[in-house]
Amino acid sequence: MLLTLYMRTYCHLCEDMQMALGPWQQRLGFEINTIDIDADPQLVERFDTLVPVLMAGDQEICHYFLDEKALSAYFSQH
Repeated sequence: MLLTLYMRTYCHLCEDMQMALGPWQQRLGFEINTIDIDADPQLVERFDTLVPVLMAGDQEICHYFLDEKALSAYFSQH
């Protein structure tokens, strides 16, 4: 299972979400692909004020902060 974390370099909320995902990743064994949105103008347009954004494919799980209930709900469905 692969999740994508859209983020920015030097974004404390992004770093916080990435760290909060660590225990979940260890427990459930999923991979996290991190993408710096500033490297792609289309991603900036899409996610500019929402980062960090945690996605599973095209499905948004949460943004700004790790929503553990939403993440748990996602994994209970997949």
